[in-house]
Amino acid sequence: MIATITTEHNTFSVNFTKPIDISLPLRNGEANPNAFGIQEPVFTPFRAGSFIGSVAEGGACNCENILFNPHGNGTHTECIGHITKERVTINQTLKHFCALAALVSLQPERLSNGDTVITEKQIRSAVKSLHTDVSALILRTLPNSPEKPFQRYSGTNPPYLTPEAAEALAVSGIRHFLTDLPSVDREDDGGKLSAHHAFWQYHPDSIYAPRYDATITEMVFVPDIVIDGIYFLNLQIAPIESDASPSKPLLYELI
Repeated sequence: MIATITTEHNTFSVNFTKPIDISLPLRNGEANPNAFGIQEPVFTPFRAGSFIGSVAEGGACNCENILFNPHGNGTHTECIGHITKERVTINQTLKHFCALAALVSLQPERLSNGDTVITEKQIRSAVKSLHTDVSALILRTLPNSPEKPFQRYSGTNPPYLTPEAAEALAVSGIRHFLTDLPSVDREDDGGKLSAHHAFWQYHPDSIYAPRYDATITEMVFVPDIVIDGIYFLNLQIAPIESDASPSKPLLYELI
């Protein structure tokens, strides 16, 4: 299936039969990435009286209860409701699921305190030459270890974005930021979540209005065979009324 897409400034074609899935599947148990000490997903058969939701255990069908936390168990997309007092949900705020996206690969830089970060300079360099039609940025951090889909991040102080880097994303017009990091913020930052606030422009001294239609997607995985460049992005979420949802971002090469 070949579709012709017309944006404000360009026209291109997309082959929708060849998606590049950069999401991580959510599995029962430990075969997932894990961050912030959040418990592993638990899949259990539903039980009610004599009914058991497991064919393997003698039931008529499979019917599972699933316990998980999207923020620590795999690919997820979150909205500004992640940091607001008012209840704002990803299902309410994400209304446009397609965008032109730039994939960039960056090596985090080491600070004097030992932390590794993506800096404002790196982000400004990545976005300065982007076409005006591009509204999503996908960050693949280097080295791109094949262990990322199962990485145990809890207690390791993984790389993160400086608040200035997140601010640079916001002012550049990037509405959707996707990264293979477990969070755009430091694992333990005293609850500040400075990069989240900067990206969503949600702080008292901001001269901009809060960006309720902007999203952050964390814990993607982009294989090495996918080269840096511009792609058509389809960002799929489950229709969950929470600040975050498991998500399935799909990339398509432009023809």
